[in-house]
Amino acid sequence: MSMSHQTARSSTSATTARPRSQSVQTAINILTFLLKSPTSAFGIVVLALLILTAIFAPLIAGHDPYMQNLENTLSPPSAAHFFGTDELGRDIFARIVHGSRITLTIIFLVTITVGPIGLFVGTVAGYFGGKTDVVLMRVTDIFLSFPSLILSLAFVAALGPSLNNAIIAISLTAWPPIARLARAETMTFRGADYISAARLQGASPARIIWKSIVPMCLPSVLIRLTLNMATVILTAAGLGFLGLGAQPPMPEWGAMIATGRRYMIDSWWLVTFPGLAILCVSLAFNLLGDGLRDALDPKQMTKR
Repeated sequence: MSMSHQTARSSTSATTARPRSQSVQTAINILTFLLKSPTSAFGIVVLALLILTAIFAPLIAGHDPYMQNLENTLSPPSAAHFFGTDELGRDIFARIVHGSRITLTIIFLVTITVGPIGLFVGTVAGYFGGKTDVVLMRVTDIFLSFPSLILSLAFVAALGPSLNNAIIAISLTAWPPIARLARAETMTFRGADYISAARLQGASPARIIWKSIVPMCLPSVLIRLTLNMATVILTAAGLGFLGLGAQPPMPEWGAMIATGRRYMIDSWWLVTFPGLAILCVSLAFNLLGDGLRDALDPKQMTKR
């Protein structure tokens, strides 16, 4: 009896270890594929620098981003102030470095909100079809009929200008594309043999959606989320520029451009460096999303 139990236990552990090793190997293959592409590698490097900058901001900045020095206002880039100073004498480099924390916070919170909402709405609509599909997709179409920035402005105007409300507004407007994609993927898989077999075994719709359909939708949703992050960053910067996002004196990149636009003719560095920060991070997400799309392409995976 003990030998049979040990044999069963070892076979079970081998079975569970095999999928884990396969998933790890798949992740390594995808990362290797991304690093081989110059554009994807650029996106990974920029996003890694963004994360490291946000983590070690106090060590990198060199100056207090909130400290004013009215005797050194609108100073051009120099050895003392790499990106110059603003109209209140604050170090722009320090403010951009600390602003990376705000940008990363927006990206993280929007991602963990938009992904589950879009997956839930899309998979439920695609799996059940009928009236459920009609109702959920018409609500999705209503959200999609408005430009994301305009709809975000409406939500922030209703909730009040603040960073938290801007994140809520962006999340409320960013989930519809994810839902449409998840619905299309679900409608492709719901007639598969393994879904029919799960139904015959008595699996509930919730279990089928969670265990069988959601994992199949994740690669496409991950790509879409990555590509959407560029739009999220631009929307957050737009809200900050209009004074409806992060409020002064927070060093948010869009708000920095808004305050610096009055001096941009003579003091170009006020808007140039925050704008370049927004450009680089948005471009990095677009390039990484394109690389993920190629890496997760079944044709590419068969070649590897």
